[in-house]
Amino acid sequence: MKEIELIEYVKSNLRCIFAPVSFVQLISIQTERTEHGFTVDLIAELLINKKKKVRLLFEVKSEGQPRFARLAAMELKSIINQNKDTYGVLVAPFISDESKQICKENNIGFMDLAGNYLFSFDSVYLSKEGQGNPHINNRPVKSIFSTKATRVLRVLLCNPKTEWYVQDLAKEAEISIGHASNIKEQLLDFEWLEEKHVGKKIKYVLNKPGVLLQKWSENYSYTRNKLRNFYALEDLATSENNVIEYFQKNKGNYAFSLTSGASRVAPFLRYNRIYFYLEGDIERMIQELGWKEVDTGPNITILEPYDEGIFYQTQEINRAKIVSNVQLYLDLQTLESRGKEAAQYLLDQKLSKKW
Repeated sequence: MKEIELIEYVKSNLRCIFAPVSFVQLISIQTERTEHGFTVDLIAELLINKKKKVRLLFEVKSEGQPRFARLAAMELKSIINQNKDTYGVLVAPFISDESKQICKENNIGFMDLAGNYLFSFDSVYLSKEGQGNPHINNRPVKSIFSTKATRVLRVLLCNPKTEWYVQDLAKEAEISIGHASNIKEQLLDFEWLEEKHVGKKIKYVLNKPGVLLQKWSENYSYTRNKLRNFYALEDLATSENNVIEYFQKNKGNYAFSLTSGASRVAPFLRYNRIYFYLEGDIERMIQELGWKEVDTGPNITILEPYDEGIFYQTQEINRAKIVSNVQLYLDLQTLESRGKEAAQYLLDQKLSKKW
């Protein structure tokens, strides 16, 4: 959506919004004016109770993410503080709940294409919220949770208080500096990353880790990995021990997750199937351990990882290699039965205590 289209939307709908308010008269609408060094996209002049004039200053943004809302609020407040009887309004294709809150905290109104709006000034209070986004564009969100991008998210969430230069973040996540820089910008837009100035350089540290982890879990499922199901005659404890001993003797990368991981990190969980990630020769392993691949009734599931970032910061508990708590939380969130309960325990007792 181009900004000029948003301006036309405001001009054509503003009269309708104020029409039911008998003591407010819309006198004029002007486009693009410079006020104290700042250019505002639209100015509407109102007459309140036939005697008091109030100007509405509209800042139009083609994106409605929190960073843009905060920037617009700062610009509008700079103008308003130098002008009596003025009120700032943010306009965007869609104003998220986070961006609405930023506006409210800064005494700024808002208006979007979905029909949501807030005008609160003088004796006027007009509000309409709860309208869904009619022009949903999930591309920014999806790109943040794309394969390579999730490597950056794991690094940040597993090291929640570490401050990173972009090049160090790229190296740790094993992606290019250019890709890391793009992801950094997107995280800044959602205010999930914060800038820390170190002299003339900038470091970046995770902001709102709980929000980021929740958003990621909503865009993730362990079934994103390739699943292969097997049946073993031995009991679960013996089979898990066989896996541990196998990789002590053979090459390959493995890590328990889901029920097998949670049983060691959140030990109250009872289960009847083993889950583990494997990057290596599966055929050789199942042949040596005597497992049978099945379509129904498995007691072992091997996950072939969609990306090697799955193995970032694996942990060892009682000789067993387990995925990081971040990865374990993501996997458990989409597991049926008591998976969410175990995920909540992990969040409360392990993850959030590091934030």
